[in-house]
Amino acid sequence: MEATQIKPEGSASAPSAPEKKIPQFQAPRKKRKWVKRLIIILVIVALLAFLLSRCMGAGQQALSSVYLPYTAEMRDMTVSVSGTGTIEPISAYRVTSLVSGEILEAPFEEGQTVHKGDVLFRIDAGSVENNIQQLQLNVQSAQLALDDLLETQSDNQKNRNVTAEDGGIITELYVEQGDAVTVGTVIADVLDRDHMKLEVPFHSADAAGFYAGQPAAVMVDGTAEQLTGTVDSIAATDSVGPGGTLVRQVTIRVDNPGVLTDASRGTASVNGLACASGNTFTYAASGQITAEAAGDLDVLSIREGDRVADGQVIGVISESDLDSQIENARIALENAQLSLQNAQRQLEDYTITSTIDGEVIEKNLDVGDNIGGMTTSGSSASYAAVIYDRSQLTFDMDISEEDISQIQVGQQVEITANALDGQTFTGVVDKININGTTTSGNTTYPVTVLVDGSPEELYPGMNVSARVIVEEAGNVLSLPVEAVERGNTVLVALPGCLDEDGSIADITATESRQVTLGRNDDNYIEILDGLEEGDVVLALSPQGSSLMSAVAGMG
Repeated sequence: MEATQIKPEGSASAPSAPEKKIPQFQAPRKKRKWVKRLIIILVIVALLAFLLSRCMGAGQQALSSVYLPYTAEMRDMTVSVSGTGTIEPISAYRVTSLVSGEILEAPFEEGQTVHKGDVLFRIDAGSVENNIQQLQLNVQSAQLALDDLLETQSDNQKNRNVTAEDGGIITELYVEQGDAVTVGTVIADVLDRDHMKLEVPFHSADAAGFYAGQPAAVMVDGTAEQLTGTVDSIAATDSVGPGGTLVRQVTIRVDNPGVLTDASRGTASVNGLACASGNTFTYAASGQITAEAAGDLDVLSIREGDRVADGQVIGVISESDLDSQIENARIALENAQLSLQNAQRQLEDYTITSTIDGEVIEKNLDVGDNIGGMTTSGSSASYAAVIYDRSQLTFDMDISEEDISQIQVGQQVEITANALDGQTFTGVVDKININGTTTSGNTTYPVTVLVDGSPEELYPGMNVSARVIVEEAGNVLSLPVEAVERGNTVLVALPGCLDEDGSIADITATESRQVTLGRNDDNYIEILDGLEEGDVVLALSPQGSSLMSAVAGMG
């Protein structure tokens, strides 16, 4: 509610304040028949005057009961908007818990000053700690699995090509194109049929003079064919040969003319020295082609019976399956890490610290109580504790939509408390909330006020009344609000209307005059134009208003 304080000033006029557009006060509009009713009233008054002409004093008294005089005077005005509120601390921490459990520590008491970050409650977190240990192991396991796959991938980068390590004939193929293989999977058997080896004994004394690469003659049993070979290797030690003689095994390599198999037998001589006995030929080389990477065999370029050369690429292994495994391993690791992080954050919830500096107003739980449940006494606690920061006091007041435009941040506020008679406090408008609340068609807006100095006499929860000082206006021409009729008109007393005592002598010595109105409150209203200081206006008294109502009924 807007209010204005006005202080009467001396007759001397002060310098006029700069003109300011101010909401205009509007007096109630008269009904259409106001003129007729006024004439009727004047007739009644004239009749009264005629009937009482022999008692002039009585006539004047009658007129005075109908009208009251008001003088336009210069006054100091304080325009304000009023409201009520409830004192609150600038901040409050009402302690609740996100977890349940037994309180192990509560190192504070009511009335104690605590600081931001101080431990208020420490809750038993044994189950969470055990879970964290298990989750840490899960992370380690997931990391190892991923590392193994990444290492395999690294190896695969170098070993994706399937290569024959020896030349020869593909005697057996174990896989088909598109098959999934792992490291060590046998792809095919390879046999070198182009070269044969013959391991035969020579007398030790003869073999002592042999050397690798030395030419040798090879005779195939059952044929007259003699082949030229080469000493491949000589045993390092002697053995007992036929007849108890000492011999050394000498391996001779020979090209296969096409007729030799691993069932053929033969003998050999080196530098004209014959071997002690013959032996069966063996293929010079036989082996297997194996996969050295894991994945799908996307390419396979050989069939059984094909001839391959040493170092020939016969297939390519894809990494698609391995890529999928690595991606799944990454996801598993991330999930394990996330679970661990969540558990660690949850562990933080088991230690409750103060979020503000302030005084402990309530302590509802203590060591041994189950937070989030019942106290040891069996009563339920809404808050484990309540902390107030009383370094600054504040309150909200609801301002109507008609007055909210006059409120600005920084305006001074006068405050009184219902419980503290005779004491006045000051404050300042801190915030204006434009989110209004409408009730029964009336909209109000919350305005936050900060109290100056945080006086000790004011306690949170106290009800206060407040006046927001909108404007200080000095030495303005004003009238009581009841002296102005709706339509912004006044009934001005002309010379002769009033006698020396200020009583109405001649009611006809008046005129209705339009005035321009300015600032106002419940008591006074500013006159911007239409009157001068000292002008007297007449307004209906309560008795006159009753008479007017009766006349209106006649009409």
